Amino acid sequence: MSERPTPPAGARNLVMVILDSLRYDSWVEAQPVVLGTLGAVERRFSYASWTAPSHYNLLMGLLPHSNPVEVYASEYYKEDFLRYGDRLNVGEMGFKRLLPSIFLPSFLRNGLGYRTHAMVSMPVLNPFTIINRDFDSFELMPKHNDMGAMLDKLSFGEDRPSFYLLNTGETHYPYALPDEDPSRWPRISGVHGVFKHLDDTSDEHAPAFFDNQSLRELHGRQIGAVSYLDGVFKRLFDLLPSNTWVIVTSDHGELFGEDRFFGHGPVMHDKVFEVPFVEGMVP
Repeated sequence: MSERPTPPAGARNLVMVILDSLRYDSWVEAQPVVLGTLGAVERRFSYASWTAPSHYNLLMGLLPHSNPVEVYASEYYKEDFLRYGDRLNVGEMGFKRLLPSIFLPSFLRNGLGYRTHAMVSMPVLNPFTIINRDFDSFELMPKHNDMGAMLDKLSFGEDRPSFYLLNTGETHYPYALPDEDPSRWPRISGVHGVFKHLDDTSDEHAPAFFDNQSLRELHGRQIGAVSYLDGVFKRLFDLLPSNTWVIVTSDHGELFGEDRFFGHGPVMHDKVFEVPFVEGMVP
């Protein structure tokens, strides 16, 4: 720790919460009250349609974009990076300050003296992946759907600000809450155990598409997960120091039968890129 620079006076803690696979309209239908205290939710778009590449973009500092028209991409990036100066209360901060790593944890840790931590729920983000770089701690949680278990592990010091990346999977398929009996989770052929059958070229594990009622029920489960998480965010906000900037968004959306798509990943559809976004000082 002694090798790091002294943090700028007044530098804020930064907490980035990624609600995995959550699409924008699920947030709107859930109408979360506690999350609404951060500000009005925005409809934005992810740079990627799958968890791993999306989180790499997020850790480059590229938050979901607003899809502006008649704007050069370079100008949009410039303005987006400049916002970090306000978020962190560290003065001017542009793209050049992120060089050469172009990686937010590296800059916060080695450039500004932050402590950096990550707790993730999705195995594709495990500590052996490329995104575990310049984090003081990086943990794959035992359960994919228990954001509440992360809260007891949060700690903040007075000598240095902290950055936390929290990725949680209540809003990811099967859209299950932590106390729900796994035997009651929806089971979709071709989704569970997909990596186990990557080398299988037979049709035995080929998924069959499902009816509209099942898809509506799945979407309803995601909406219910947002309502549940609103209570978890109440606990989170009570724990955070007052000088904390919070960003809440999703890595990508989800398809529930629109145009005969389900899920995300190799899908080109508005609903798989459309995500909620809200940020502000901890209430």
